[in-house]
Amino acid sequence: MKLGVVFPQIEMPADPMIIRDYAQAVEGMGFDYLLAFDHVLGASPDRPGGLSGPYKHTDPFHEIFILFGYLAGITQSLELVTGVLVLPQRQTALVAKQAAQIDLLSGGRLRLGVGIGWNYVEYEALNKEFSTRGRRCAEQVLLMRELWTKELVTFHGKHHTVNAAGINPLPIQRPIPVWFGGYADVALRRIGRLGDGWMPARTSVEDAKPMLDKIYAAMDEAGRDRSEFGIDPWIGGASLPRRQWLPRAREWQATGATHMAIDTMNCGFDTIDQHLEMIRHFKEEVGEVQG
Repeated sequence: MKLGVVFPQIEMPADPMIIRDYAQAVEGMGFDYLLAFDHVLGASPDRPGGLSGPYKHTDPFHEIFILFGYLAGITQSLELVTGVLVLPQRQTALVAKQAAQIDLLSGGRLRLGVGIGWNYVEYEALNKEFSTRGRRCAEQVLLMRELWTKELVTFHGKHHTVNAAGINPLPIQRPIPVWFGGYADVALRRIGRLGDGWMPARTSVEDAKPMLDKIYAAMDEAGRDRSEFGIDPWIGGASLPRRQWLPRAREWQATGATHMAIDTMNCGFDTIDQHLEMIRHFKEEVGEVQG
């Protein structure tokens, strides 16, 4: 099982030197990957019509590809993971280009986690349709894989048209691995058909098992190999006591998890050093499952 860290972006100062020190400290502890969330815009809950969701306009989010371009140059071994990029609110060819560039600059260390998001205000501001986001996401993944593996692509889908064009340079990984977030039945079927892995986030093992059954059923129907599929759950430091970290990791490992990350946000920390202290404890407690 590979071990990772969730970048504490809503509690991270807007200081590039602190970001550098944090990432290099995580790498120095021997973690395998660093995972970051994605939002372009935050909306006010007091806007006309309101807004219900986990984040608002006061929560900071670094632009994920620019952040990873920076991290690619100041780290050596950390896999850089989007967890998850809200794919349907972005232009597909541009995402393919940006991801290929991060993969190249990092020496093949990008894992692209994608999802369809929840913030309709963000979609509206980016001039993308909210109601069709799931259907478009599937086609986006198919097109990106073409763009990452071929010099020239001709693609005619329901939502995309490319005529004898391609990105240059191509990524090191051909294709870049695409993992999915999501819990609805339609999302689970999409994951089974198309995903290299699933990010159940903080879902419990008990809740995840029936979802995995649906993913595996879709994989079997598509003739895909289950052994090549990854699972990346996260432990919430704010919600799970330290004594339960190792048992939870072992429980997930027995269920087939290939990765596990620690999320240190919402623990009431005032400094980045406090985040790093919890991360060190996680490595000490759970490091024996790392392989």
